[in-house]
Amino acid sequence: MGLSRRFLNLIVEDRIPVFKSLRCIDLRRQHFFNNNATPQHPNGNGSESEERPQDATSWSPAADAGGQKNRQDAAGAAALKIERIRLPNPSFSFLASALGYRWTTNCFPLADRKVLCADQSGRAFLFDADTRDVSTMPDFHRPKCVPFSLFVPSADLEDRDDGGGSIFVMESIPAPELRRNGRPSHQFEAFVYGKPTLTSSSKSWQCQLLPPPPFVCDPNMYCNDNFPSISSYTVVGYVPELNLWFGLSAKDWHLAAADLSSMDSQPQLVGVWKEFNPPEEWRVTQEPHLVNLGSGRFVIVRFFHIWNQTDDFSYEIKEDYFVVLTGVEVVPRGHDGNDNGCDNGDGNGGNGKVELRMNTHKSRRHASYGSDGTIRTVF
Repeated sequence: MGLSRRFLNLIVEDRIPVFKSLRCIDLRRQHFFNNNATPQHPNGNGSESEERPQDATSWSPAADAGGQKNRQDAAGAAALKIERIRLPNPSFSFLASALGYRWTTNCFPLADRKVLCADQSGRAFLFDADTRDVSTMPDFHRPKCVPFSLFVPSADLEDRDDGGGSIFVMESIPAPELRRNGRPSHQFEAFVYGKPTLTSSSKSWQCQLLPPPPFVCDPNMYCNDNFPSISSYTVVGYVPELNLWFGLSAKDWHLAAADLSSMDSQPQLVGVWKEFNPPEEWRVTQEPHLVNLGSGRFVIVRFFHIWNQTDDFSYEIKEDYFVVLTGVEVVPRGHDGNDNGCDNGDGNGGNGKVELRMNTHKSRRHASYGSDGTIRTVF
């Protein structure tokens, strides 16, 4: 199966922290997938260094490494096994205006290479890397602290060609709003592309307040034995070839597939996979990102930190922050991603439906706080 996207987009914090830039990795030049998908070990773990698939369990230091210093050295050596990636030049750079010695810019991806940016005052603009156009956008009704977003393309093909649709933005940790009874909330807003009024002759972006989710209005209702429990997942995209939705599980951040076709019952979890096992000394610094490239292919982005003593008799500490980007592919069990039969691998399925397996392809490492900046967001 091929890719439906050409670019992997990154928001990078430059060496001067208040500056950010959009970088676009051309997936035709920088390959995260093998031409011939080689099945990994049945546990589904694997990665790649220097063009050769490699079981990620080999990255972990030996259990008898002989002391903390040796384990730290082994953890650092494991990171160096992953081939390094160098970022392309910025497509666009930007800086938020200062507000009380704060410079904050949140970035929300739309379709293709479009990104909505908003500063700590709620002022927003839209940038299209394909056309290099910058468009002003309506301001947020209220600035967001730690928001997340979901873009829904327009059902109108003409609007979709223009990049139209709706982008929903919500606080990731919303404050309870008891007894709002469906009234709009400043914690949940949407930018909607369309005609402002029935008599308008042209379409534009409008910012609208929306009612918060039910659990914000009445959290007690969703925390008792009479209401079925809901497993939390970060859903990033629908894969029509598999008729499933994919995301990252909130508990352990593994790739997960779910069947959301039934509106009358709990979502059915079809499969959960882990693409590799990092050494224990690799400390996670933030939640991972998952990018849907189409046709069952994804890039999983994980953020790590390791530290080492320079020697056994010194208190000097060397710290390294880095990002690991891994290409993975989910296919029906018995296929290798190139329509070839294959019976090896990790299959997950249930209820008589098709079983799935995950192929781990190539991993790339990027060192943070270097000459080409620090990756903050991938989409």
